[in-house]
Amino acid sequence: MSSPLFLGFDLSTQQLKAIVIAEDASIVHESAVHFDRDLPAYATTNAQVLMWLEAIDLVMQRVKNAGVDLSAIAGISGAGQQHGSVYWSEEAEKALAAMNPKRSLADPGHLAPRAFALPNAPIWQDSSTTKDCRDLEASVGGSRAYERFTGPQIARIRRLKPAAYRDSARISLVSSFIPSLFLGHIAPIEVSDASGMNLMNVLTCKWDDTLLEACGGPELRAKIGPEPVGGGTILGRISQWWVERWGFNPDCIIAPFTGDNSATVVALSAPGDALLSLGTSTTLLLSIPPADSPPARFTTSHLLSHPTTLDAQIAMLCYKNGALAREQIRDRCAGADWARYNELVEQSPEGSSGFMGFYFPLPEIIPPGVQGEFIFQCKDDEEPQLVHGLQPDASQHTRAIIESQFLSIKSRIAAILPAHSPPLQRLIVTGGSSANQTIRQLAADVFGMRVYVAESKEAAGTGGAVLAKFAWWKAQVGGASGSFEEMTMETGEVERMRLVATPKGEVTKVYEGLVDNYRRCEEQVVHLCGQA
Repeated sequence: MSSPLFLGFDLSTQQLKAIVIAEDASIVHESAVHFDRDLPAYATTNAQVLMWLEAIDLVMQRVKNAGVDLSAIAGISGAGQQHGSVYWSEEAEKALAAMNPKRSLADPGHLAPRAFALPNAPIWQDSSTTKDCRDLEASVGGSRAYERFTGPQIARIRRLKPAAYRDSARISLVSSFIPSLFLGHIAPIEVSDASGMNLMNVLTCKWDDTLLEACGGPELRAKIGPEPVGGGTILGRISQWWVERWGFNPDCIIAPFTGDNSATVVALSAPGDALLSLGTSTTLLLSIPPADSPPARFTTSHLLSHPTTLDAQIAMLCYKNGALAREQIRDRCAGADWARYNELVEQSPEGSSGFMGFYFPLPEIIPPGVQGEFIFQCKDDEEPQLVHGLQPDASQHTRAIIESQFLSIKSRIAAILPAHSPPLQRLIVTGGSSANQTIRQLAADVFGMRVYVAESKEAAGTGGAVLAKFAWWKAQVGGASGSFEEMTMETGEVERMRLVATPKGEVTKVYEGLVDNYRRCEEQVVHLCGQA
């Protein structure tokens, strides 16, 4: 019998990726369908469910054409873009159970349109739910409601499209939509991705009736399905459609899919690591192990339940102004040339000679709602002074933007970690800017941590495949109590991290001394934006 393989999917905003790994987590095969290039008939901002069905058909064909033995795949899991939702019709369960192996998923009339109450899926980039967020906060209090989260998106559908909401028998996340296709019935929502909905209590990992009622009325509990399920569980075996059409083994298990950020944590980080994604947005993810007291909760950070470890959490800080803001400064100050930009950063002193810059071309998430550009001059213990005369193309901006983005995160890490936590050991950077050595070194110096990059860029898809392996391993040898760390040690997973930057102690001390100045400047920015 051939060695088991595991298939992970990553359905993101721009593409669908399929990753096949071996038992040691080494990557055997990667395929992708890029929506704009491969499926240009669809507008990706609408996230049409039919486009996703066609993408799955196409990526499966590419995996098969590459010679992957689909009968050797022992488990399937994956990742979906967080917060997106799919609205199933009353006919959905019947349509999923009766899928015809002679017809593709996207074949007109096979699943779409009859299995769906809405042809489009609201996704994380949709921030048109501000009214619904404020209504939710007013009715519940406490936590902050986020525009991109699923609860407010559901509230908006209910308010603006009441007939479609009434006709929705079940509502899935993107991450529970895909396994539903593999199971032949609608899958429950996974616990870590459920944390990004504003509908679940993140400490009990159960749906919260007050939140459900506020977002979707008394009927939402039935539409959202059973209580969230944990990673490492088996949802069921693959449906006959996949066996007959693609040649999968009928014993292939389907494990819960999770959100893309949680899957990235599974693929890349271990306890004691911080994960920093330097993409379109800037996102920090910290794994917080189980503790006697729950981690601190703030309105600027968000807690996700951990996808593999019960009672553990992932703390998430997400900033909207990431790469876009950096690229605007690069274009202004360095003629759109990264090499020149890096030179200017390296020629400038740590701390930018007392200049502290804040750059928010888009309304920011942290701190909430701030927008614009603000430059301060900081001198020792004096109150920071707002500066109006610095030219837009002045070289100080090049270092100041990275320092302020990183100091914002640094100023919040200690508050998030539980008391008496051991110091963080590694900073793993991903995303487009993680290839820039100047930015890597600045991250090492500001955070005082060694910086690593992963050898594979397909972190979420790989994490999905690892989650499939985890569920399979627990069923084979681990039993109900087998931990993710035990699996990693037992199956000899290969480490694929490369050290790219080491902190310079004397420089880290400079940045330690700037955190209080950063906080004072940020308070002024919040005040100024509140007056506007």
